[in-house]
Amino acid sequence: MQSQDIDPREPQDEHIVENKELNIWEALIPVFAVVIMLFYNVFYAFGDDALSGSNQFILLLGAAVAAIVGVFNKVGFEQMLSEVAENVQSTTGAILILLMVGSLAGTWMISGIIPTMIYYGMQVLNPTIFLASCVVICAIISIATGSSWTTSATVGIALIGIADALGISLGMTAGAVLSGAYFGDKLSPLSDTTNLAPAMAGTDLFTHIRYMTLTTVPTISVALIVFIIIGLGLEPEGVADTASILNSIEGSFNISPWLFLVPVIVILMIIKKTPPLVALLVGTLLGGAAALIFQPEIVQTIGGGETLDFKTAYKGIMNAITVDTSVATDNEALSDLFSAGGMSGMLGTIWLIICAMVFGGVMDAIGALSAISKALLKLFHTTFGLFASTVASCLALNVTASDQYLAIVVPGKMYAKAYREKGLAPENLSRTLEDSGTVTSVLVPWNTCGAYQSGVLGVSVADYFFYAIFNWLSPFMTLLFAAFSIKIRQLRESK
Repeated sequence: MQSQDIDPREPQDEHIVENKELNIWEALIPVFAVVIMLFYNVFYAFGDDALSGSNQFILLLGAAVAAIVGVFNKVGFEQMLSEVAENVQSTTGAILILLMVGSLAGTWMISGIIPTMIYYGMQVLNPTIFLASCVVICAIISIATGSSWTTSATVGIALIGIADALGISLGMTAGAVLSGAYFGDKLSPLSDTTNLAPAMAGTDLFTHIRYMTLTTVPTISVALIVFIIIGLGLEPEGVADTASILNSIEGSFNISPWLFLVPVIVILMIIKKTPPLVALLVGTLLGGAAALIFQPEIVQTIGGGETLDFKTAYKGIMNAITVDTSVATDNEALSDLFSAGGMSGMLGTIWLIICAMVFGGVMDAIGALSAISKALLKLFHTTFGLFASTVASCLALNVTASDQYLAIVVPGKMYAKAYREKGLAPENLSRTLEDSGTVTSVLVPWNTCGAYQSGVLGVSVADYFFYAIFNWLSPFMTLLFAAFSIKIRQLRESK
């Protein structure tokens, strides 16, 4: 759910491969194989280290299983490779964004931008209101930018840092950040998925947004209430040591409110529809300049020179952009906080995305995605069944195709006629696509969105899954509305 300029492809041009030779049970063989292998790998073998490489290889094994199924169903190897190539190519924007986010995090750390955000944030955001504040702040930024990705890469990183310093669960914080970010992304006319869903269903953008508020506002309200309740019960473990933490930050960095200019400029650029890649590059370079102005000693240390000459400054900034860097502090609790991985820190996530796209590409090439959606469509005949089938298809495609665009495009194309035949306005379909396809993509570790967000925030999907309340509650809310026929618009009522 990046904003429109992040991904260079045109999602609405996605095609769906059909294969009459393939039945539903054959289509599900690779899915079962991947689920079983991932379950063993995560829960019995590697645990939290599964994303270090073993999960990536399992996705390739899943692709191999799918390829074998395809060969037995008359799908050529070249066709599979072609679909894989198309899938991997479609992630070019996401990969570049990840690299730029890594570089931005590096220069924003050594320049003192992120520490400054943490410094002032700790004085304003106490544990009681912190999680609810995360939701509201990220919702506002995401509505303005149209991008949950940009929101998590800027204010999201800072909020994670503040939570770490305050002793608040990073899983809770990431869940609050993503709840707010995806709420804003869903309702922003600048978001690509918000434009894609009505295009697939056959309605217009603003009808879609207005109709979406019926399920989206109650869902975010529930999430906010839960986070407020959690906040009231939080033990403020980090607050007792706030003074020493603030002193440690001041001892390691030159803290100045002027450093806020850099993130403000980046956010304004995106609001003004500057391509996010350009905005993040500018943010990285401004972060480097700020490091030279405000933190010359840190740049000198990272650059490995005895004096801050041109060569040392160049090496210091380039190290921050590309590799692991850290700033020394007298507070052990801040050691991890004052380190960044640069571009190299994002390579594991990029590796996961590429492997996921290989699996999704082969699944599409053999006709499995089409077969799964058609089988789900045949299972239900009532109006509620149609909604349930749409939700199930979106969830299944987020797991199998590892791509949120396909989770919108495939069901959108498959179900548009069925909704018309039931006399349902197309905004019913577009809303359901967003409620179940867009927001749940971040809950799948090998989906591009799940991989991106966990990589950027530094929190695994397993850790934030439960706390991403808005994301997993949204499909239940849309089913609740369907079950009780709440605001289910008929074709004759559509405006």
